Amino acid sequence: MSANTAGSDAAYLDAGLDAGTRDAAGSDAAPAPLLVELVALAHRRLTTGLAVALAEEDCTVDQWRVLRALADGQGHPMGELAQSLLIPQASLSRLVDALADTGQVYRRHDDRDRRRITAHLSRQGRTRLARLDALAAAHDAAVRAACAPLPDPAGPLARLAAL
Repeated sequence: MSANTAGSDAAYLDAGLDAGTRDAAGSDAAPAPLLVELVALAHRRLTTGLAVALAEEDCTVDQWRVLRALADGQGHPMGELAQSLLIPQASLSRLVDALADTGQVYRRHDDRDRRRITAHLSRQGRTRLARLDALAAAHDAAVRAACAPLPDPAGPLARLAAL
């Protein structure tokens, strides 16, 4: 191994990269992104864009998700709601408290088990959800248009991540 190669390997490792990821020409090309990286970046970009759209109605993405989950009219126990939305129960309780304080959600005892409390969407919440869904649908349409089929071998996730 020459001095230049050894020095180059050390710099590569110092940068946190494995010398085995070099291309055939020996250059320090970045490795191709993994699917998990593309999905994580796409998720962040989508969520950030949706958050901006929902902010017009002074709503967070998680608040909107709670309202949507309650829109089925069934009423949901907090534990079930937390699990289905992948939101920690303490965070969900704060979200539902805030939505209840503004009259969009209400809690009541379950008809079958009085010890169990279920969350429900109020009429006011349903009206607000319609406005929020319109904003989310517009955001969704813009994202879908940006991800329209193009001659891009990296696929839609890479195009989305580049937005």
